[in-house]
Amino acid sequence: MINRRHFMQMSGLAAAATGLSNGFGIGTQSASAAMVADSDPLFKISIAQWSFHRTINSKKMDNLDFAKVSKDMGFDGVEYVNGFFKKQGKNFNYLAEMDKRCKDNGIPSVLIMVDGEGALGDPDAKRRTQAIANHHQWIVAAKYLGCHAIRVNAQSRGNYAEQMKLAADGLARLTEFGDRFGISVIVENHGGLSSNGKWLSGVMKKVNMPGCGTLPDFGNFHEYDRYQGIKDLMPFAKAVSAKSHTFDDDGNEIKSDYYRIMKTVLDHGYRGYVGVEFEGGGDEKTGIMKTKKLLENVRAHYSK
Repeated sequence: MINRRHFMQMSGLAAAATGLSNGFGIGTQSASAAMVADSDPLFKISIAQWSFHRTINSKKMDNLDFAKVSKDMGFDGVEYVNGFFKKQGKNFNYLAEMDKRCKDNGIPSVLIMVDGEGALGDPDAKRRTQAIANHHQWIVAAKYLGCHAIRVNAQSRGNYAEQMKLAADGLARLTEFGDRFGISVIVENHGGLSSNGKWLSGVMKKVNMPGCGTLPDFGNFHEYDRYQGIKDLMPFAKAVSAKSHTFDDDGNEIKSDYYRIMKTVLDHGYRGYVGVEFEGGGDEKTGIMKTKKLLENVRAHYSK
């Protein structure tokens, strides 16, 4: 358990971007830290907080209630969105309450999705460095909450090769910082060239660090073939996002063949959390539960 003093020391480290004392009792987390045990189901099902973005933005749910709601709905883990507690990212008391809510409800924190902190592949060196520094506080928060990773974006500008070089630089430097805390830096296909599976896998090869990986999202490949994209990104995956919008009468997502995608996921030896991320219209809880049920059906199918 990290106490206030250690948290403040870690926060000071994030601000100064200096070395980490062994006195914090923080080691390097292995790439398998997010994996489930052999005795567990084939994969566990977490929930991305973005699934409740309309509910939270309308003040019908508070960020602090996310853990209990998720546990009551039967999820195995929670994935936060930094935008829902952005002003509290350095607030020990608030993060302590978030952690307490999870422990009280017996549900682990899996990762934090980080947006709005600048482009890690910004062509301007000073802005790129600032963006890296802006992400440091979320690595500290993730460590405190017991997450295994922060999810970031590989945003950049320029041509194909230039963006790959710039994004790899920003990610590598942030990953070096994350390694000090045992927190992985994982990238989602999330617009721009990051939605090109070949490009993003190329960035991963260029970074070439165990602490840097991907978070393949079923539905964010846009014009790039989603099934090929999943194949491109799974060799580097440390989390998986089951994006959903609309379902047919049989409970299947109409744009993504979950059985086909999850076969690829499992064939790559992935046994971590698969996060429900419902973005469709209508009642969010209904869509979330349909997505969860579909993943449960897929898990049962491949567990035979």
